[in-house]
Amino acid sequence: MSASDIVDKSAEGRTARQYHIGVAPGEISSVALLPGDPFRVPLVAEFLTDVVEVAHNREHRTMTGWYKGRHITATSTGMGCPSTAIAVEELARVGVSSVIRVGSSAALQPGIEPGDLLVSEGSLRNDGTTAAYVHAGYPAVPDTLLTARLAAESARIAEAAGTRSHTGISASDDAFYAETPEWIQQLAGMGILNVEMEASAMYVVARLRGMRAGMVCACSSNLVDGASLYSEKNRALKDGWMRSIEAALETAVALEL
Repeated sequence: MSASDIVDKSAEGRTARQYHIGVAPGEISSVALLPGDPFRVPLVAEFLTDVVEVAHNREHRTMTGWYKGRHITATSTGMGCPSTAIAVEELARVGVSSVIRVGSSAALQPGIEPGDLLVSEGSLRNDGTTAAYVHAGYPAVPDTLLTARLAAESARIAEAAGTRSHTGISASDDAFYAETPEWIQQLAGMGILNVEMEASAMYVVARLRGMRAGMVCACSSNLVDGASLYSEKNRALKDGWMRSIEAALETAVALEL
């Protein structure tokens, strides 16, 4: 075996149908909304016209359509940073230049209700994936202009629905069931707004690949107020998902992403 025999994954398949997401150049738009769950991709499609299902491979489902004159893509990332990094890498290879995560996230500050919107201004990198990409001190931050617009659209949409929108620093964890009460208390004590599992990888990979990224999630539960994931209050969550999708779509139109 010589050095010339070793595969350079960063150079492989750049002009081909992508191995994991199953999408080829020319099949999707320049902006992609990124829910985690493949079964939430059709929720994005409910807002779109002329919808086409482009691919569904593993946890990655992709649909495209049109919203107020903009061509829009929705691709699911699956759960966690590893699959999110793969999705963002492969979307970049097929021409996507902006990504907006729309999903669920648990609140860490008192008074935030299930269904409220949560706009991320940056992520605490408590994951292993981004450590493989960058120095431990490298920040996981979204695009400033995109985030400001997301915050404005989210506030407008939430107010019209009689709910609220919040902005702040999020945290990205790897292990859902390893989030102990002690860890939750520590995050809350640092003023972290919410915790989820994908944003840090999306932000870091997007920065490295010259993409714009942002995130607006619906609050699924409040881990410091006792509104758990399994509470009946979670009936508000789907409405929150739909408001997060609308905020992301309106941002894509306003910024011509």
